[in-house]
Amino acid sequence: MLPCTPADRNEIYEIINDAAMAYKNVIPADCWREPYMPGEELNLQIAQGVEFWCYKEDGVILGVMGIQDRGDVTLIRHAYVRTSVRNKRIGSKLLAHLIGMTSKPILIGTWAAAKWAIEFYQKRGFHLVSEEEKNRLLAKYWTIPKRQVETSVVLASSDWISTSKKWRPIDRLILAL
Repeated sequence: MLPCTPADRNEIYEIINDAAMAYKNVIPADCWREPYMPGEELNLQIAQGVEFWCYKEDGVILGVMGIQDRGDVTLIRHAYVRTSVRNKRIGSKLLAHLIGMTSKPILIGTWAAAKWAIEFYQKRGFHLVSEEEKNRLLAKYWTIPKRQVETSVVLASSDWISTSKKWRPIDRLILAL
């Protein structure tokens, strides 16, 4: 795993927009755009503190994932693997590396309709938070449009759940079902 450099920007852009095609016809049509992440948006994300990490083989970037320090939590942002090399544990390796970089609780936002993404994070120990808590967290830690808030979920690491005053026992019961 290597931190991405400014020289990697075009490859990051390419990977994000290639991999994000999985969202087409899955997320609400009014939330879809091509390219999924325009270059200006990528530049803004980097300027706002998203640090991208690259998984490379033979000098070629196969996957990217961002990490963003937001004070009391760490966000995992923009996790994408080239379509041609999916299901080879690249995303798992990137996530494990980023988890190891922080001692803070981790939050991850994704589209509610992206069931494969939700399952990916749940298999790695993350838990869905309640709708009320999701709305609070998205407002506090992310800057996204209202429509995206309505159609997203947030997953939290176990350490966030164990320390959060907002985590209610009923949420734990729901997750156990």
